[in-house]
Amino acid sequence: QVRVVESGGGLVQTGGSLRLSCAASGLTFTSYAMGWFRQAPGKEREFVAVIGWNDRSTSYADSVKGRFTIPRDSAKNTVSLQMNNVKPEDTAVYYCYADEVASGTRYWGQGTQVTVSS
Repeated sequence: QVRVVESGGGLVQTGGSLRLSCAASGLTFTSYAMGWFRQAPGKEREFVAVIGWNDRSTSYADSVKGRFTIPRDSAKNTVSLQMNNVKPEDTAVYYCYADEVASGTRYWGQGTQVTVSS
């Protein structure tokens, strides 16, 4: 059974940093691209960042480019979202996902709340 579990959310001040973690189990980690979406109150879920199965390719939403990074540790089956210089508009529930490269099957985590105070 595939499980994707996020942790590390919380309250942070504008301009501060926060690191989210995502642990995946029940899968062959190196066969999956890993990424993050977020959903703010009253808004649709939006893409934040993704890292490829081979740790070589990354992509970021324009709104977080230069502030967020998505390091991946394939030895520990984890991916993180390092959030720097956060802004109030980064407030959202952050969801980790795992995409199986071969089938396109996507598995979601349950989400973790990030709140940025101004």
